[in-house]
Parts: sequence; C-alpha cells; structure tokens
Amino acid sequence: MVKLTERERMLRTYKRQEIDRVPMLDKAWKGTRRRWKEEGMEGGWEDYFGFDHLTQVCPDNSPRFEQKVLEETDRYRIVTTKWGATRKEFKELDSTPETLDFYYCNSDRWEEAKAKMLQYHEDRIPWDALKEKAPIWEKEGRFRQLVVWHGFDVAHSGMIGTENVLIGMYEEPEWIKDVIETYLTTALDLCQRILDAGYQFDGIFWYDDMGYKNTPFFSPEMYREIVKPFHKRAVDWAHERGLVTELHSCGYVEPLIPDIIDAGIEMLNPLEVKAGMDPFKLKKLYGDKLAFHGGINAQLWDHIDLVKAEMERIIPAMKEGGGYVFASDHSIPNSVSFENMKEIARLAHELGKYN
Repeated sequence: MVKLTERERMLRTYKRQEIDRVPMLDKAWKGTRRRWKEEGMEGGWEDYFGFDHLTQVCPDNSPRFEQKVLEETDRYRIVTTKWGATRKEFKELDSTPETLDFYYCNSDRWEEAKAKMLQYHEDRIPWDALKEKAPIWEKEGRFRQLVVWHGFDVAHSGMIGTENVLIGMYEEPEWIKDVIETYLTTALDLCQRILDAGYQFDGIFWYDDMGYKNTPFFSPEMYREIVKPFHKRAVDWAHERGLVTELHSCGYVEPLIPDIIDAGIEMLNPLEVKAGMDPFKLKKLYGDKLAFHGGINAQLWDHIDLVKAEMERIIPAMKEGGGYVFASDHSIPNSVSFENMKEIARLAHELGKYN
C-alpha cells in the first residue's frame, strides 16, 4: 500500500479501514525532549523517530482569573492560575504542581466564574498561530484536532477541587451540570469561530480524566446523569460538522465504556495499564465499536527488554482489524534514554506495518 498522509492514516484508523501502518502519536515531557537532545537527537522528536504529529488547537475557555505570582524562591513559585486556583509550581523540569487553594470552590462563587467564561475576547483564540501554521499543516497532510475542554476533569483538577466537585455531584448536581455546560458552551462557541474563519479541522479531542487506580471517580449511573449528556452534545456538534471524536480519560474507566460508546465517542485514550486498564480485554469487547490510542505501560519504557516484550505482546493484537494508535499509556517520561527511544520507535514501525 502507498504511504498515507497523517490525516489519511488517522481518519482510516477511526473507521478501521486499511492503512499502511499503525499511527504513532504520543507526548514526550519537556525534560524528556531535552534529554534526547543532550544525548544526540537532532531536530524535532516526532520527525526524528518517525512519529505522527500532535496537531491541536485549544481555545481558552477559562474564566480568565487574574494570574499573579504570590511568592517566588530559587526552587518554586506560588501563583494564581486563569482557572482561579493557587498553585505551587516547582522549577524543576517535569515536576507536578501542588494546588494550595481553589477560589471557585463552591456554588456561591460559580455565577462570578460563569459570567467571566461567557465573555468573548479575541485572544481566547490563537489567531496569529493559526494564520502561520494552518497552511503548513494543510501542505504536510496533518491530522488536526480542536480541543473542546469540558467535563469532570477540568472542574475537579483545575478549578473547583476533587472533593468539592464529588460532593457537588451528589449534593448539588444542578450546579455541576451548569459548570460542565458552561465549559462546553464556551468551548464550542470558540471552536465554531475558528471554523467560520475558514480553518479546516478533522476532529475534536478533550481531556476528561474520570478514573484513578482500579476504579472511576464515580459510578456509571452518575456519569449518565451528570457528565454523559455533555459528552454526547460535543459528539453531536462534531458529527454535524463532519469531525471525528476522541476522549482522553486517564485512570480506570472500563465501567464507563458502554456509555462512552453510546455517547458516540469514537476513540479512547490513553488506556492506562498501571491503573488497571486491559487493552486486550477492551479490544475483544469493544474493538468493533471503539478505536484505541495508547496502552503501552509508560513505567516500562526505561527497561528496554520489558517494553519490547510488551510491545510484541500488545501491538499485533491491537492492530488486528484496524482501529489502533500506538502510544504510551500516559506520556513519555524523562527516564527514557535516547537509545531506548530509538529502539522503541524502530520496533513500533516494524510491528505496526500492515503490508
């Protein structure tokens, strides 16, 4: 089969149609990319290793809370974010921020946030970057996604706090529904403005981490009642415009998958093995209804023999019948050496070939 463009390869993967090779689409930490350059990599990592490019545009649908530096030392900064959180951000590469406080932590403050989120500002959309990069993406045949950020994840991790959201889902479900609906309404309005300006996209994508180790954050019943209607609305919006849909949900979300499929979502990422997700089981149960992206345990990538064995076990089974995108089950950590990554990429290309 002739070599496909990234766009052709991904769109065919969604439909489980014939392709030249399994798409390879992942994220590498900033420290990982720096390490590879220090160890001899030249140019961009996707081009060097032959990966497909992650081409996404994410409009800003936040309440645009004032961002300030409250304290700074040689090791960290304490800042306020545009979502109204106060975070301690460590200056080491690839460190995880510590959230200290959520301003929008209860329903009493929600109307203030909602009013801010529904205000349109030109700089919510990266117009200059779009103007510069869109012709390049078109020429190179990139697969392009609009990020429609909404759902449980942005509320609990970025704006309101996990405990506050979970209690709200139980005690004040109409508040949490209004939160998610506002996220989605704002995001879709911004994405529509991009499409109306003539920019071409192939799909939508959103982050909505709904699980942790071995269990979702909430029951399938609560997903159906509070979150699923907005996932379905996003899917319907996309399908009306000829766009495909991908959900990123870290953690163990297997109990939610029948409803995820029923909502019309076409691809699930990242299949977090270390949280309890089983790619083989998911492929067997849902491979005719859902495409999969990920599923290679990131904890093994710095142990070359272990990750190669895992790839040899998983890729042939997942690519059977189409509908699989190769990636880690989270992102590529900075423990992965340049030499390891060269071998992982080589094997991914070899195992991912269809002809």
